[in-house]
Amino acid sequence: MIFGQVTVGDALGCVLAHSLAVGHQRLRKGMVLDADHLTALSAAGYDQITVARLEDGDAHEDAAATQLAQALCPDPDSAHVTLTPAFTGRVNIIAGTAGVVRLDADRLIVANGIDAMITVATVPDLHQMQQGGLIATVKIISYAVQRAVLDQVCEHVRDAIRLVTPVVKTASLIVTHTDTGVGQKGVEAIRARCDALGVDLVDVIDCQHTEAEIAAALTPIQTDLIMILTGSATSDIHDTAPLAVCQAGGEVTRFGIPVDPGNLLFFGSLGDRPVIGLPGCARSIALNGADWVLARTVCGIDITPNDFAAMSVGGLLKEIPTRPHPRKKKRTD
Repeated sequence: MIFGQVTVGDALGCVLAHSLAVGHQRLRKGMVLDADHLTALSAAGYDQITVARLEDGDAHEDAAATQLAQALCPDPDSAHVTLTPAFTGRVNIIAGTAGVVRLDADRLIVANGIDAMITVATVPDLHQMQQGGLIATVKIISYAVQRAVLDQVCEHVRDAIRLVTPVVKTASLIVTHTDTGVGQKGVEAIRARCDALGVDLVDVIDCQHTEAEIAAALTPIQTDLIMILTGSATSDIHDTAPLAVCQAGGEVTRFGIPVDPGNLLFFGSLGDRPVIGLPGCARSIALNGADWVLARTVCGIDITPNDFAAMSVGGLLKEIPTRPHPRKKKRTD
């Protein structure tokens, strides 16, 4: 691509580099100039303009953006995404439904290092999306790129972006209370999380915060997912709620995660159904560790010990209004 100033008479078929006022109309940057445009420019008093002239082997920005987006998601339907029409060298990749984004981050990084004119910006891997949310944007920085380089980038990123959709359809929530507990506070925040993932919160079961009562409440549940919100914070894997899961015939495989807020989450199973012991911060709609675990679980993504450990990077989340200074030191022991 050749970029620079030319006389108006030599600009036929070139790409206009900067928007220009021409009489009562405006010729916008990026448009390909035809004979009528050149006549209007001359009549408006322009002698020279700045343009980009494509050479043999160049791909126009819109064609390049479209090709790259199609390489990222060769089958948009199976990836559960939609691709927008190209405009000014940009194509957006949009979530077709609720779900969790999966990226091949290593290949995307390599691809973005091949040519600074060819870029793909994305949300983080494992980011929860709602329908219509922006997953990624492809942007060709200049007006054209070399086809050979574009082809190389496309090979690096082929099928590198997809959306994993929910497999869990129904859930139950056990809410425990103590004499001074918070009771049903926070149920609507958890219901909203389920709604955002297309999960039907079928049952909300209230019981005393005792091992026996929680175990009894767990036994008859038939939904795909079980959540427990305790009136008293779970402080150990041998605390009341985790022991109740084991008493009911399940197991607890994880207590504590490196995400703040949300440290005091436990995770396990009852039969083939996942069980999430929610931290107290899940009563707020603000983002916390429970959101990460819930979204992945609902979408059928296994969470290994290494996955939990990886949550640490980026796991320091924003403060929430109800806990303005939760991380300040409060005691000396």
